[in-house]
Formats: sequence, structure tokens, C-alpha cells
Amino acid sequence: MKILPLLALLLLTAWQVEAQDFPKADASVMDVSYFPRRATMAAFAKSDEQRKQLQKKARVIYSRPAVKGREIFGGLQPYGEMWRIGANESTEITFFEEATVGGTTLPAGSRYTLHCMLGEKEWTIYFSSDVDAWGSYAFKPEESTVAKVTVPTETLEEEQELLGIFFEPTDDGANMVIGWADTMVKVPISF
Repeated sequence: MKILPLLALLLLTAWQVEAQDFPKADASVMDVSYFPRRATMAAFAKSDEQRKQLQKKARVIYSRPAVKGREIFGGLQPYGEMWRIGANESTEITFFEEATVGGTTLPAGSRYTLHCMLGEKEWTIYFSSDVDAWGSYAFKPEESTVAKVTVPTETLEEEQELLGIFFEPTDDGANMVIGWADTMVKVPISF
């Protein structure tokens, strides 16, 4: 009779050990960028004016693939094909304040995925209302595009091993800067 409780305890312990195995990290880790960059500090603002300046206007969530010695643009990511701007799930942008992209006004509280038609000298960035997508495989620009803008590519002085996205302030909003390998684009967004 004493064996039954001991056996139950051993089984329970084995189950708990199995349940504590964490999944391995994705090869392309997820990251997030805010505009303004210090938006997460708004809760610590000392005045209403400071709080207003720090209030978040946009957030981008994306996965950061690595170059790993590969030719990226024109190689791994062929020109003339749609790209998800990152890896894994589609890159997602949320606007917490009304924004204008490529002449189109997007309402506050809206969430979109980002896709890109790659060109050697310019990229066309698509803002899509299809927010539950993995990659750009099912993206149909004619059905879900709410805004798009074409921007020139720039050559980076130093290779960017991991894809990076951040916002740089401008007079009327921000540029969403996307850089990877030896290429960078700036997507103008006004608020």
C-alpha cells in the first residue's frame, strides 16, 4: 500500500519536470520600437506637459533576422517580390494618435501589418488591414492596403547584422527607419 503513494509522487514529479521545459528562442528574436522613443516613461512624467510630450504615438513590433554572411537584398530577398519586413509573423504597427502616411490619414487606435515590394533603388511600403498574417504569403495588396508610400533606398556605411526598425523625430512627426544588411529606408509619418 505504501508503494501507491510513492508511485503517484514520482509520476507527479516527472510531469512537473517535463512541464518546466521552456521552448527554445526563435532564431529571429522579437523586438519593439516606440515613437517617441521614451514613450514608456510617460507614467513617470513630472508635469502634464512632459507627459504629453512622452505620450506614445506609434509602436512597431517585429522580428529581427540576421544576415549570417548571406546576400540579403537581391539574394535572400529578391527584388520585385513582396517581403514581410522582418521574419516570422508580419511586422505590426499601431498608431495611438491619428497619423498620415503617403497622403492617407490613418485613425488613432488603428493597427496594421507592414509589407514591402523591394526594389534596388526604392521600396514601396504597404500598410495592410490584414493583421492576423504570418509573413507576406497571403498578402493581397489590392484587398487590404489602407496606405502605401514609395521611398528611396540608402546605402548604410556599416552593415547592420540584425534587421532594425526605429523612429527618428521630424518637424511634423517621425521617419520610421528600417535598416538591414547594407540598406536603409526612411518612411515618413506625420502626426
